[in-house]
Amino acid sequence: QVQLVESGGGLVQAGGSLRLSCAASGRTFIYTMGWFRQAPGKEREFVAVIRWSGGKTYGSDSVNDRFTISRDSAKNTVYLQMDKLRPEDTSVYYCAASVTVLSISTMREASKYDYWGQGTQVTVSS
Repeated sequence: QVQLVESGGGLVQAGGSLRLSCAASGRTFIYTMGWFRQAPGKEREFVAVIRWSGGKTYGSDSVNDRFTISRDSAKNTVYLQMDKLRPEDTSVYYCAASVTVLSISTMREASKYDYWGQGTQVTVSS
């Protein structure tokens, strides 16, 4: 019903920037979209989320000062602008979508999301 396609990952030096994109398509309307990341051998970690209607955003404590999530409703696309990247940001970044408006307490839980993209690799060198 819904397809999510991420793009924009790559290799960047510490202190640099990247802009990730996630394009959504399908019949089911999406109310919540977010970004998660997962490094090898580690659990999936919440990064940021946006409510489609109104554009309210929330971010994790580890990236709030450096990452910004936004959306383009006309293109059904969500973005993650990543600035001042650090080596510890190296991960596969995943786009996620929910068919419901998730609460503040549940929007940080990966298990609450209904659809996932294939992921895009972000590597930050020192």
